Amino acid sequence: MVFYLFIGFIIFQRLSELVIARSNEQKLKAMGAIEAGQGHYKAMVLIHIAFLLSTVAEVVFMGRDLSAFWPLLISLFLATQVMRVWALMSLGPFWNTKIIILPGAEAVKKGPYKLLKHPNYAVVTAEIMIIPLMFEAYFTALFFTVINIIILSIRIHAEEKALKEWTTYGETFKEKNRFLPNLLNKFDNR
Repeated sequence: MVFYLFIGFIIFQRLSELVIARSNEQKLKAMGAIEAGQGHYKAMVLIHIAFLLSTVAEVVFMGRDLSAFWPLLISLFLATQVMRVWALMSLGPFWNTKIIILPGAEAVKKGPYKLLKHPNYAVVTAEIMIIPLMFEAYFTALFFTVINIIILSIRIHAEEKALKEWTTYGETFKEKNRFLPNLLNKFDNR
């Protein structure tokens, strides 16, 4: 029962995010925004759907149970949710599941974006490990972590390219490192 409630919450959250993303997309496009990186978007959506289906299949059909480490894992999951909300609120109307770029816009460098260039992707990466591990779905955790790394390498490249071309992103984020720009670049500049 706990598993179904938890997965139900995840599905509800993802569907709610799609509604928000669609609304933001319409508003931004009405202001002249363009879409980039369409080539990989369907693959990303399929990966996220397959991740949820794989988690359900592994738990239900392989008789997986709640992990003995669930208190730690639920704590980590709750931390990702705080970061998720913080990232989405910091981006406001610029947040989207697609790469929607408003030409001339200033890059967002507030909230978690002061610390990480891609906090929402860090959240998704953590969730892809935490959610299945909470219910001992080890195959799903491992397989989709690898798949997520591959798709994010494509996604982040496409997103940064579009942001650099159409916004102040290149000037705002001069750092070399993608995920921990402020911390890691201090070591790079020795």
